[in-house]
Amino acid sequence: MDSPGVLTICSREGDHVYREVRRRGHHRGGILPEPDGGGAGSPTVTARPGLYRRGGKRALDLLVCVPAVVLLSPLLGLVALLVRLDLGSPILYRQVRPGKDGRPFTIRKFRSMTMARDRDGRPLPENSPEAYEAARRGHRVTRLSMLLRRLSLDELPQLFNVIEGSMSLVGPRPLLPEYLDRYTPEQARRHEVHPGITGWAQVHGRQALSYESRFELDVWYVDHVSLGLDLRILATTIVEVIRGRGVSQPGYTTGTEFMGTRSDGPDDGEHGNP
Repeated sequence: MDSPGVLTICSREGDHVYREVRRRGHHRGGILPEPDGGGAGSPTVTARPGLYRRGGKRALDLLVCVPAVVLLSPLLGLVALLVRLDLGSPILYRQVRPGKDGRPFTIRKFRSMTMARDRDGRPLPENSPEAYEAARRGHRVTRLSMLLRRLSLDELPQLFNVIEGSMSLVGPRPLLPEYLDRYTPEQARRHEVHPGITGWAQVHGRQALSYESRFELDVWYVDHVSLGLDLRILATTIVEVIRGRGVSQPGYTTGTEFMGTRSDGPDDGEHGNP
């Protein structure tokens, strides 16, 4: 039975039951999950996502990204040409990453590293220890590479990921597929929303943060998604990119691999990004 002054409104959608709690006629924190009865065949009870999360966030993504691709097309063409002249072919770097609910998608970036080669000039596999160490130490970057990363211009092709719906403007950054089995259950909640070009963790230090700190910020974002928060993150991102803060760990162009909750080095999963 409800407490005095509390009104509980239940609704059903398919196999889901939602409970909305209101006090004195005013909304008090949105939708709360109804306690599960635990019996066989009991309906699944979850929190109803807010209006912005259900459709407004996607609308904001398209409203920003479609015009941005048109307006930035000269810049995209210029960066592509510079990458081709400085780093060679291919111009784009593609890699499979886990997205919302862990579903794989192909992320796109401008290349920001040279091809990995051994002492005799022979190409090395991108997943080889030698290639990874060379990338981590910054031996595969050029002046153009550093400029692209400092200004986050290498991330611009992800606008197309947002338009196609595999990413969002704002959300946890997509890491490597092999990390999925290394998350704690709480850390894995970062995949409850679409990955983003920028996120709450990125405006609080980007790669200068430890994995654990980033994941805590990611999960906090999942629990507080809103239009105001996304606009705040986008505005702060512009400032942080201009300042060039937290692009990588001091002395390195890419971080260490995440091996579990005891790992203390951040990484954007780009040690294979040529």
